Amino acid sequence: MSSSILQNLQQKIDSYKEDVFSMQQTLTAIPAIAPDNGGTGEIKKAELIKTYLENLRMDDFQEIHAPDNRVPEGYRTNLFARWNGKSDARTVWIMAHMDVVPPGDIELWDHDPFDVIEKDGKLYGRGTEDNQQAIVSALLAVKAIRELDLEPESGIGLAIVSDEENGSKYGIEYVLNNHSDIFGKDDLILIPDAGDEKGITIEIAEKSILWMRVETKGIQTHGSTPEKGANAYKAAAHLIVKMEELYSLYDQSESLYEPPISTFEPTKKESNVDNVNTIPGSDVFYFDCRILPEYNLTEILSQVRTWADEIEAKFHVQISITTPQNASAPPPTSPDAPVVHALKKAIKEVTGQDALTIGIGGGTVAAEFRKVGLPAVCWCTLDDTLHGPNEYSVIENTLTDAKVFAHLFLQKS
Repeated sequence: MSSSILQNLQQKIDSYKEDVFSMQQTLTAIPAIAPDNGGTGEIKKAELIKTYLENLRMDDFQEIHAPDNRVPEGYRTNLFARWNGKSDARTVWIMAHMDVVPPGDIELWDHDPFDVIEKDGKLYGRGTEDNQQAIVSALLAVKAIRELDLEPESGIGLAIVSDEENGSKYGIEYVLNNHSDIFGKDDLILIPDAGDEKGITIEIAEKSILWMRVETKGIQTHGSTPEKGANAYKAAAHLIVKMEELYSLYDQSESLYEPPISTFEPTKKESNVDNVNTIPGSDVFYFDCRILPEYNLTEILSQVRTWADEIEAKFHVQISITTPQNASAPPPTSPDAPVVHALKKAIKEVTGQDALTIGIGGGTVAAEFRKVGLPAVCWCTLDDTLHGPNEYSVIENTLTDAKVFAHLFLQKS
């Protein structure tokens, strides 16, 4: 790409600051919350996004409905817009998601979570960073190319999907299982849903995720007569301590990831009894494990089951273990994949920075692509305020990401 084209492109995108605010404000006002979290889904937000796409004069459009009788329409929607390039050999895809998590404790917010407030170059509101920044930056990248009448080298694709926050069953997982022909084996797939403040880390791998729900059944009794009962809480506590040994049993380190080791942490604890002088007859706790891909999750579960059997015999309780999440990590995207090289080039020429590839402990929707052999990466520039109170998106980050996306669209294959 010539320096003059790049300069014109960046200047055009820099002129979109007011667009960033107005689009974020309009998107945030539509709380696209999944039925899992008490919401009605993404349809209203999808209708708004379709108007943005139509204004950009799409060459092709598909709307894919994933059946879900929990929402009023009976389905969750996924949008796929495409613009032609000089060659149809591949499409450069940017994928973002419409759904947001609930605001949580309203008292922790400084304002209405669904009303965007601008302060010091930041736009505060639920969903502004996760994942509306990606939606806005992708749309503005296409807008700049259309307004400058530039012809991309390859096809441009925007995938705006549902249900990312709750596992993607009604989003990209459904699409890949039922409409896999949308994506080609040579397509470049970028998901702006993980990143860092400097915009230099490209996520190419992730750990396996194992969530355990451990329920202990004993016999409830008065606190003064423990011999008449079986203390489910005490037995559970012994198992929690025993599970700390997972760190020493599965202690391999891999520098690609941060942290470089597998992690095994107790997290959620359900209420057992309401008063101090009752020994609980039931107890439930959870473990969140992020495990290096080389370890077998079934083997780890088997080890925990062995310890649980020992605890059962010692404390005369029954322990059941279920797995709300049990996902082995797919093979990573190669650091030499075309999408990695293209993205590194775009980041370098737009920001002057050298990007690096990393693995992460959290799961990303990129895993759905990797499972079917499509090398996908995650990248964006963000302050990582997602899911918290007073979530915000930085306007400058949105514009920078749009410049990088536009650069990707104009690169020769």
